[in-house]
Order: sequence, then structure tokens, then C-alpha cells
Amino acid sequence: MIRLIDTSEFQRLRRIKQLGLGLYTYQGAEHSRFTHSLGALHLMTRVLEQLNDRTRIDANDRVAAQAAALLHDVGHGPFSHAMETVLGVHHEQMTMLAVTSAETSLCQALTVYSPKLPERVASIIEGTFKPAALAQLVSSQLDVDRMDYLLRDSLMTGAKYGLYDLEWIINALQIDETSDRIYVAARGVYAVEEYLQARYYMFRQVYFHRTLRSAEAVLRSALKRALWLINEGLHVWSAPGTAFEKILRREPLTITEHLSMDDSDVIFHMKQWQQSEDAILSDLSRRFVNRRLFKAIDLDMPEEERTDFLNAAREVVESRGFLPDYYFIEDRASDVPYYGYYTGEGTDERARIYVEDGYAHPVIREISEVSEAVRGLRRGYELHRVCFPAEVKDEVYRIYHSAPRSAAANK
Repeated sequence: MIRLIDTSEFQRLRRIKQLGLGLYTYQGAEHSRFTHSLGALHLMTRVLEQLNDRTRIDANDRVAAQAAALLHDVGHGPFSHAMETVLGVHHEQMTMLAVTSAETSLCQALTVYSPKLPERVASIIEGTFKPAALAQLVSSQLDVDRMDYLLRDSLMTGAKYGLYDLEWIINALQIDETSDRIYVAARGVYAVEEYLQARYYMFRQVYFHRTLRSAEAVLRSALKRALWLINEGLHVWSAPGTAFEKILRREPLTITEHLSMDDSDVIFHMKQWQQSEDAILSDLSRRFVNRRLFKAIDLDMPEEERTDFLNAAREVVESRGFLPDYYFIEDRASDVPYYGYYTGEGTDERARIYVEDGYAHPVIREISEVSEAVRGLRRGYELHRVCFPAEVKDEVYRIYHSAPRSAAANK
């Protein structure tokens, strides 16, 4: 594990913020993917020790699970999820390449330990590893990744929504050897309820925070504009010979090139683009660098009223000289990877949390069959908002507040 931590690919995670642009909203959110990954390894080690008291776990499987927990985020690009949709990459695919490509120090370090270890780690991250229960500890609805980032993000942002009883969950985790899955003993059901409620509120109050999402909208608009200009044959400055230059040209990256980038590459280019000859790219870059972000309004109105409001607001933005493609951004909760609330739906066992129901004659069930609190969470919530320049907020707010409300909405 120390050799893996000392690789250049893992050390790079120091330069990628865990919450992306969360520090634009929460000043303490300066923590990195590096610290989170160490936390995931720590939790995996503790969980395996606890499970080993009741179930025999093969030593090689244990090492593979620990390595996968440590390396699960190594494929993240700059600003993590904020850029994935624009650049068309997925960090899990990049992670699997990082651990299996002979070009990386990670793969070499894994291979020195065991020639089969790179593929075994990749299969855990992909979810095809057997025993499946160990893979679920890395990637599922109740995994060491989520268990760490909820508490860590809650601490660093100062938001108390993410607190839950980690110790009780670790103590109650069990392996259902018959079905090859993780479950929680009956004594831990309330702790899992608390964990799922913590996830729900962290997404609503932190990960979907208006300012954070607005900052991401400005970043994506600037990148979108740069890509459009280059596609039109116009000049956009980029550091020559870099992976970021290849991204702007939409050229495929090798895994080594992908792993050469971090948050500083994006910030550096955004700083340079402030002097761009293109007024839109220059303006968006200045807004991003200097935190002059978009305003945001939640569309908490009946569906039939939204279209009229969106059309009217878009016209206001355009009439003030802002191109709506870059300055009028719709934001939906469903656009966010790992959407925040628990549904328990799908055929993949990783989409469900199983718990023990009863003490005298215990039966393993999906948690919403046992918990009324979780059934309430499964209804989820809708988040639909629109982001736009602060310069037009008065006109947009006027339209928003003057929009007719149905009788149901008024109630």
C-alpha cells in the first residue's frame, strides 16, 4: 500500500479537490481526493478486520480489496465530476486503465506484488469480482467510498448534515455467504437509516448547493466555448505539447496523458483565457477566476408553467447581449453522478442495501422492506433550476415572482 501511495499517479490526487468547486461555497472545502482515498483504505482495512472475525477472507482477496479502495478515485480528471460531461470521460473507466496499463507506475507496483493483482483490482472497481461481497465494499450503496466522503465533506464544509454512526455500521456489517453479498445485522438498521438520511441531506444542502452548481455551470460554459471556437477554426491559447491542448483539439489521450492533468491545468488556462480575443471566452474565464458566478433560481412551479418562464427568462438574457447557450444553463439533480437519494431499484445487487430483519428468526431483506424511514426517502426529490448572469437577476426575478401560480401551487 505504501508503494502504491508513493506512485506519481496517486500523489497527483493531492492536486484534485475532493469537492471540485465546493470551496467557492464552503471556504474550508480544500480537502483533496488524496486524503479521501487514504480514508477509504483505512475504512476498508477496519471493515475487513471486523468481517474476518466471522468469515474467512482469503489474504489475496483482502489485498485486492484494500488496493481497490485506495485507488478507486485515481482516474478522476481535473475538478472531478464538473468536467466529465464536457470532456466525455468517465473516471471509473480511467481508473481501470490506470491500474491495468503497463505504462503506469501503479500497474507496475501492483504487478510486483502479484501479476494477477492489476486485473483483480480493476474487476473490483468494475463490479465483476468474486466474491462479489468484497467488491460491494468498494462500490455499492453502502461502501467505504461513501462512508468516508460523507463524514469528511461534512467536517470540511462545516455542514452537519453528513453525520452518522460509522462505528455502529462497521460493527454490524456481515457477509451473506449463500448469496455472496454484504448485509447489515439487525442491530445496525437504525445506523443505516441515519447514513441514508445523511446522504440525502448532503446532496440537497451541499452537493446541489446553488453557488457550487453555478460555479460548475460557469466552468462548463467556458470549456464549451473554447471547444466551439477551436472547432470553428478560431484560435484559443493552450500550453503547447500538453494533454490539455489535446483535449481542446478533441484528440484522444493516453492514460499517461490523462493522469498528467489536475485542477491546476484548468485554472492556468482559465487565467490565460481572461485575455482571449473572444469576448465570451474572456468574460466566462474572468467570472470563474474571480468568482463572479451566475445566479440561480429553483423552478419550484408546476410543470406547465415552467416552459413559459424559461422562454421569457431566456429572452431577457439574450436581450441583454448574453448568448443563452453559455449564459442560460438549466441544472437538474439527475445530471449529477451518484444521484443522492437511495432507491433500492435495479437488478444489480450493488444498487440495494440488505439488512437483517428480526432477531428470533432473522431474514435478510432489502432495507426499504424493513424501514419506513427509507421508504420515505425513496420518493426522492426533484431539483430543476436555471443559472444566469447576475446582471439580469432583477428582470428574471420579476418574471419569476409574477408568473401565475395554479391553485395547487399556491397551497
